[in-house]
Amino acid sequence: MIISEYFSLTERQAEQFSQLDALYRDWNSKINVISRKDIDNLYDHHVLHSLAIAKLLPFQPGTTIMDVGTGGGFPGIPLAILFPECQFLLIDSIGKKIKVATEVANALGLTNVVCKQERAEEEKQKFDFVVSRAVMPLPDLVKLVRKNISNKHRNAVPNGLVVLKGGDLKEELRPFKEAEITPCNTWFNNSWFATKYVIYLPF
Repeated sequence: MIISEYFSLTERQAEQFSQLDALYRDWNSKINVISRKDIDNLYDHHVLHSLAIAKLLPFQPGTTIMDVGTGGGFPGIPLAILFPECQFLLIDSIGKKIKVATEVANALGLTNVVCKQERAEEEKQKFDFVVSRAVMPLPDLVKLVRKNISNKHRNAVPNGLVVLKGGDLKEELRPFKEAEITPCNTWFNNSWFATKYVIYLPF
């Protein structure tokens, strides 16, 4: 499996990752969370893409993470598999998408994941990091989640926002001089990642 080419996995983690294909194919046939033509690329385009965040930030045990606009559970579920000692809250405003994320997390036995149908502006808890996958323009997202970033740091880098985005980001990133942009193909040798980036914005 491609995940084990890039990450050192326990037997349980390898088993959980291997279950994702059947789980997402089953749920996607009922509730469309991944485009039909892209389901065959689940591990490259969705799971491995989510785990680019782990390459940039290997979270310490006890770290708390909120995934905004998780859809069917990306990047939250792959990260929760990789970091079983961290706590994840996955939120999305669309109920049927949260149903998929919930059912997948339950099927995998992920006790470190809570899935909730809500908008980001409604969530009041504090987290070490907020993660997201191309949900909205960065300035809008920063306004929504700034209130959710804790000022107590437990990782090697300051708490903040970590987003997965693609394409030309020059205009979007103009207000954020402190943002760190890392191409995903720094870690993954697949041409699909050539225009995909992890953006870390410390708070």
